[in-house]
Amino acid sequence: MEARFNLYTNPVTASFVKRMRMAGKVIDESPLPNATYELVQIRVAQINGCSFCTDMHTKDAAHAGESTVRINLVAAWREATVFTEAERAALAMAEEATRVADGGQVSEDTWDQVRKHYDDDQVGALIAAIALINAWTRLNAVAHTPAGDYVPGQWS
Repeated sequence: MEARFNLYTNPVTASFVKRMRMAGKVIDESPLPNATYELVQIRVAQINGCSFCTDMHTKDAAHAGESTVRINLVAAWREATVFTEAERAALAMAEEATRVADGGQVSEDTWDQVRKHYDDDQVGALIAAIALINAWTRLNAVAHTPAGDYVPGQWS
């Protein structure tokens, strides 16, 4: 696939992307476990069909030491035994929040599970992470940002 629009050279979108990266630093510096953050980003990218974000976050997760088995099973996390209860709660919330436009919502059961496993700062970071990766996936999917060439840490 060829990019239909370069988000990084257009002055408007480049400025917007710069601010989104700064927003991401808030999550990076939060107490939300990095593994949870990466798993959520992978799952949202999969749901939204963003190949660029899927490529990026699977590579970042592997670079951070995540196992290939867990990365490969994110799409089927409900049936997999390799995720903690806390991670499962975060993945459920990521799915439900990503699909709100389909007439859904974050269920009370999912919310209760998230609250059981995460403190207020972690919940805040999780909500922000889900919102941010949804924005990223939409930007890159609309622009047709090509996947495959991302190198972990290239934007650190």
